[in-house]
Amino acid sequence: MLKIESIDSGFRLYYKDYFILEHSRQNSCVKVGSGKGKFKSHHGHFKIKEKDVTERELREYEILSQEDNKIEITLGTQKDLLKVSCNIVDDHLEIKFSSENTDINRFWLKIRANKSEAIYGCGEQFSEVNLKGKKVPLWVEEQGVGRGDPPITGDWYTTYFPQPTFVSSENYYLHSESLCYAIFDFTHPDYHELYFWNIPDIIIIGKYQTALDTVSRLSNYLGRQPKLPEWVYDGVWLGIQGGKNVVMEKVKKCLEKGVNVGAVWCQDWQGVNIIGPTKRLLWNWKYDDTLYPDLPSFIRTLNSEGVKFLGYINSMLAPNGNQYGEAIEKGLCVKEQNGDTFIIVTDSGDKIMLDLSNPDTIEWLKSVIKENMINIGLSGWMADYGEYLPTYVALHSGEDPKEFHNKYPVIFAQANLEAVEEAGRLGDIVFFSRAGYSHISRYTTQVWAGDQLVNWSVHDGIATVIAAGISLGICGIGYFHYDIGGFHALEHISRDKEIFMRWAEMAVFTTTMRTHESIRPVGNWQFDSDDETLEFFAKMSQRFTHLKPYMQHLSNEYVEKGFPPIRACYLHYENDPELHKLKYQYLFGQDLLVAPIIKPNSSEGEVYFPDDVWIHIWSGEEFKKGVKKVKAPIGQPPVFYRKDSIFAELFCKLKDV
Repeated sequence: MLKIESIDSGFRLYYKDYFILEHSRQNSCVKVGSGKGKFKSHHGHFKIKEKDVTERELREYEILSQEDNKIEITLGTQKDLLKVSCNIVDDHLEIKFSSENTDINRFWLKIRANKSEAIYGCGEQFSEVNLKGKKVPLWVEEQGVGRGDPPITGDWYTTYFPQPTFVSSENYYLHSESLCYAIFDFTHPDYHELYFWNIPDIIIIGKYQTALDTVSRLSNYLGRQPKLPEWVYDGVWLGIQGGKNVVMEKVKKCLEKGVNVGAVWCQDWQGVNIIGPTKRLLWNWKYDDTLYPDLPSFIRTLNSEGVKFLGYINSMLAPNGNQYGEAIEKGLCVKEQNGDTFIIVTDSGDKIMLDLSNPDTIEWLKSVIKENMINIGLSGWMADYGEYLPTYVALHSGEDPKEFHNKYPVIFAQANLEAVEEAGRLGDIVFFSRAGYSHISRYTTQVWAGDQLVNWSVHDGIATVIAAGISLGICGIGYFHYDIGGFHALEHISRDKEIFMRWAEMAVFTTTMRTHESIRPVGNWQFDSDDETLEFFAKMSQRFTHLKPYMQHLSNEYVEKGFPPIRACYLHYENDPELHKLKYQYLFGQDLLVAPIIKPNSSEGEVYFPDDVWIHIWSGEEFKKGVKKVKAPIGQPPVFYRKDSIFAELFCKLKDV
């Protein structure tokens, strides 16, 4: 299993006969050093710089012991002496590093690379899928607005959900148990350099026979999301704001037009703030009896029609809500270094942030969720934010906020899940997270893509949710969806009819269809902006529910095997290097090939067909391996099913829905 091979003045380490790393006195695989980091944050965006960086190669080495399942090595000398322990644990390799030099806060590790390999993962990536040739910083933050050249905010790599994990087309995964800022550099032809702002606790490496097995075993390690309830596949979730009367009017109109409505998602259930032309939410987690008088009764009425009610929560509180003062009085919020309450500035005003390092805060938050949300009938909610924790605050636990920052959204998701479990509602209630980090897959029932522009932007629009879904699927997330139509509408950017329709037809081939009115509901095209759109939306909802048997199959595959519903095409056709070039086409399970239209005024799409026989859902035409252009009018996106699929009859009937 583990083997060291001697080379000139050094060694090579092999795991399952796979060459992992090489060390010599001329070219060390590890460097250590020190540096000072500077974090500047604004509205969840971070500017991260460092200075006074020193680095030292650990050239000297000694092999202390060598067994089939365990190898002990030291690197370096004197104060930089680093102990390296390699152990086989379960079905993976664990590499642990330790040093008595507490001044070391920079660490570089070189992993052997292959010039032809492709690299996937690093959490949720919006602009790239194959990361070979890229340098990827890993830090939880806002994705950015209008990312491009130049961006309004953010860069191509900024993401709500980074993860120090990658999967190689050589069929191995590498995951680091580390919370610090890191940069994974895949630009070198002969090695991948992993740079951490501290010595990582453990490096985990798994090597397997197939790509699917690699992703499955990684999912075993990271943990899988709880299985979604079946009602998720019974209809769309209508994003509606404005109060009880508006909700009832829109639901009634949708049902009359044949929309299969599974739920209403009312993010303003707890009230709103109007800030200029935008409608922002009141961050106080109790229903607003002006907009939603007797909400529990209203929810029961909706439920009697087969419609669930979903709400909204995050980990901050607004000063115009009663929970704000309660949290301060009980010492539940993040503080300044001098002990004063920390006030964080957001784009919807000043807020306080819950200190999730404090067990009392966790219990308080869970009680709010159980009493004010679950007990009145909510079937789910958006668990928003999680990216904002600054690095200069004081936490109850005494932990370094530079380390707790990336963990914060995971703890938030865990608190939500525990509230659901303690209420006895796991398997019935769904909440969806935006921010994430390692192991959040154990705690969140869904992840959604966040706040995209409501347009065709390659770096911040419709295309980015495809890349996000593929990369998250590699990293252990199975249940993923997005705002149909996007969220961010700027003064010069608004959602039109075409982009809404293209986004809706694409969402049919995900595990959840949910709309959002956008940050500027007025002036942005909605599902009911005209009769044609509503009738089109009804057809998309019917297609989605038609696929329920297949959705349940994909859900079972994920829970049992760790195979994500949204899959990189290479996972089933790993001997085809052309598939590593694809960003905007994916397999939905093994049997559906989806290549959404991501450009305006397009009547056809270009598709790369893996080596199989594929049937065009809308025409019945057969396609085999290669690149083809396919007609794609609105309502007929390029979607194909595998001829040998056991669901072929179900897929064939989709065109008649």
